[in-house]
Amino acid sequence: MSGRRVEPIVGRLDSRVRVPGSKSLTNRALVAACLADGVSVLRNVGLGDDTRAMISCLESLGADITVDGTSARVVGVGGRPHAPRGPLDANQSGTTARFILPLLVLAGSGTITGHPQMRARPMAHLADALRQLGARVDADSLPISVEASTPLGRAVSIDSAVSSQFVSGLLLCAPALPQGLALTLTGEPVSSSYIRMTVSVMRAFGADLSWEDDVITVGPGGYEGVGYAVEPDASTATYPLAAAAIVGGRVIVDGLGSSSTQGDIGFADVLAQMGADVFVDDDRIEIRGSGSLRAVSVDLGEMSDTAPTFAVLGARAVGRSSATGIGFIRSTKESDRVAAAVEELARLGIDAAVEDDGFSVQGGPHHHAEVHTYEDHRMAMALSLLGLVDTPVTVLDPSCVSKTFPGFFDMLDTMRAEARTEPLVLAIDGPAGSGKSTVARNVSERLRLPHLYTGAMYRSVTLAVLRSAVSIDNDDAVTRAAERAELSVSAHLVTIDGIEVTADLRSPEVTSAVSPVSASPGVRRVLAERQREWARVRGAAVLEGRD
Repeated sequence: MSGRRVEPIVGRLDSRVRVPGSKSLTNRALVAACLADGVSVLRNVGLGDDTRAMISCLESLGADITVDGTSARVVGVGGRPHAPRGPLDANQSGTTARFILPLLVLAGSGTITGHPQMRARPMAHLADALRQLGARVDADSLPISVEASTPLGRAVSIDSAVSSQFVSGLLLCAPALPQGLALTLTGEPVSSSYIRMTVSVMRAFGADLSWEDDVITVGPGGYEGVGYAVEPDASTATYPLAAAAIVGGRVIVDGLGSSSTQGDIGFADVLAQMGADVFVDDDRIEIRGSGSLRAVSVDLGEMSDTAPTFAVLGARAVGRSSATGIGFIRSTKESDRVAAAVEELARLGIDAAVEDDGFSVQGGPHHHAEVHTYEDHRMAMALSLLGLVDTPVTVLDPSCVSKTFPGFFDMLDTMRAEARTEPLVLAIDGPAGSGKSTVARNVSERLRLPHLYTGAMYRSVTLAVLRSAVSIDNDDAVTRAAERAELSVSAHLVTIDGIEVTADLRSPEVTSAVSPVSASPGVRRVLAERQREWARVRGAAVLEGRD
């Protein structure tokens, strides 16, 4: 099996990227446009393998689809898809398999099959829901054949605790059903943000829909052809954003921001919890990282596609991180992303474990290894990130990224070429009381640059000296203690020798000793270099203080 060796980046990132259009939004919009009356024009469509599988199936159902660059012109079938002449192939696309199967009910008959990986993924709950409508469905996994005739029913219930794609597939076909649909959700919905995404797309194409408690009611009447702009893919955006947090420096993802309908936009909050500086505007996300992360525990149930990315971040964090709320992805995604993430991190020398509803990861150094991707694009893209720091990683079967992001490795190469090897530093000095702290904070906020108050480093070294039990009057001993201390200082997190000490820096003991320790020429020499390194790690910074 061929592999791609991902080498560490020299310097710190300084990139502005635009990721492909959301596969999830693209495939939902394509289905609505296919069923619509009239012509729709979709812009910024994501053109990975999953989208191509969807387009091929929709064309077999009678839609006329013309793709030009990242735009697609769709002439809809007015709610009456044609019965396909042969089996439709969903390839490895879960959205295609689960959205097309209900459309076969509208067409009256048809068969859908897929890649062996897709044939192993669950379909039974969706098949049972279609039987409730009155369709004859011959199997509970691919390949599945459907036969249906009017009148079709209206009331259906489905267990929404298995996959949100089952719910979305039923909803997308509902406006074309003769009586519409009254869909009752049983169980606690997983990834409900994806159901809300489906509702948003349906309304954009004119569907009549209401959602109260656990019942979603869709009126008949169909869709209308519209112009629709697809947002950049929030799941895919986690890779360049996480790269900034891991490597250090800055990455901006354009076209995606606070107005997004995608649940995975919430991953920016996870990066902030782990210590990255995060700025979310209406139409862009900016991450500034130092390469220093703290361990966190998070529920990823509403953004489960980000689980492999989080596993890699946990491998770089100080402490043990855990992800919960994702037990359902073990059987509903392209691979068992819980067990696979744990196994591949272990292959790289990282301590990770499968837990009841997710996994945990102990941060630490990794060694080189060939990692398996399980024909899973998200595993391939996430594991590649570890190769960007310290030690290379060889990713086997890297071509599987074409499922959603064919240009992924080209993006990494561009980010590598744009990395800064020399920091961009703004140093602000002045006597006590001159306002340099206020100016430094305001400048860092306005320019979105990390800010270092050098006094925090002196307090950190003072604490290290006090804990070493040397006399603060012994300059040589104090200097050696400063040299030995492994410091990590950010706006949110200070560690000494890998242990968080943020709350201890303002203790009375440190406050009384910081002046004599700071007066040591040896300490000032050591910390001047540490401050330069702090700026180098971030690529750009505002430094305040007399050094």
